[in-house]
Amino acid sequence: MRHLMSPLDFTTEELDQIFDLANDIERNPVKYAHACDGKILATCFYEPSTRTRLSFESAMTRLGGRVMGFADAGSSSAAKGESVSDTIRVISCYADICAMRHPKEGAPMVAAEKSGIPVINAGDGGHHHPTQTLTDLLTIRSLKGRLGGFTIGLCGDLKFGRTVHSLINALVRYENIRFIFISPEELRVPDYITDMLKEQDIPFKEVIRLENVMSELDLLYMTRVQKERFFNEEDYVRLKDFYILNAERMNLAKEDMLVLHPLPRVNEISVEVDDDPRAMYFRQAQYGVYVRMALILTLLGISCS
Repeated sequence: MRHLMSPLDFTTEELDQIFDLANDIERNPVKYAHACDGKILATCFYEPSTRTRLSFESAMTRLGGRVMGFADAGSSSAAKGESVSDTIRVISCYADICAMRHPKEGAPMVAAEKSGIPVINAGDGGHHHPTQTLTDLLTIRSLKGRLGGFTIGLCGDLKFGRTVHSLINALVRYENIRFIFISPEELRVPDYITDMLKEQDIPFKEVIRLENVMSELDLLYMTRVQKERFFNEEDYVRLKDFYILNAERMNLAKEDMLVLHPLPRVNEISVEVDDDPRAMYFRQAQYGVYVRMALILTLLGISCS
């Protein structure tokens, strides 16, 4: 039995197999429509989520399975003081696979250690968000035709953004990646990441102004400034509109540069950018369903060949 706690839990070869499966699901959805008949996915979400939870539910439903679970800790036995370990032991009696989001880093790992079913980390605090990373990698590979050989700019909240941290750690396993980190001083990427890049001799630079590097980018990964990660609302208000991607800035970019965003968007991408053919964030959300379908099949050991 395998779990998914981090994108690094799978080798690049195993990820290629998952991505190949996801692409086949995209091309042949009817082939997989009953792959999970009789199977149940438990969605245990201890903090609010719309896209990730609904994406998992959509994925399992499209595979013919069923879904049960809770959307916040207040509607679960956690409100009565039940531990994650006890919850997953009970859930293991009811479901075949579990997707868990939790505000505490490492909570899904604790669950996996006690679980009788595969557990997927659907986000744990500011730590990991592996299925978003798989979504990002599938999107890049599907639209660019490769994972490697490009310059990617990551813009916005690089300090608290778990999607950013997971993506960087996943991309360093591919060749010829160059990173440009675009953030205010207060939201710079953590030192442990830049130290890791230096140790592996992977090129990167840190800048504050987005417009100064637009022309260098093959991919631009925008992020929102996350209000829920701030202790001080004054700091959030001061930084929340620090970067706004608009048509004027898009004019500085390459014709084939792609814009990604894990969503939800607040103000960091103007709605006028939505009609730009390089804006791929809503298509990215669709890829999230395909990759979660492929992941569920992989962890349950179901083959449709």
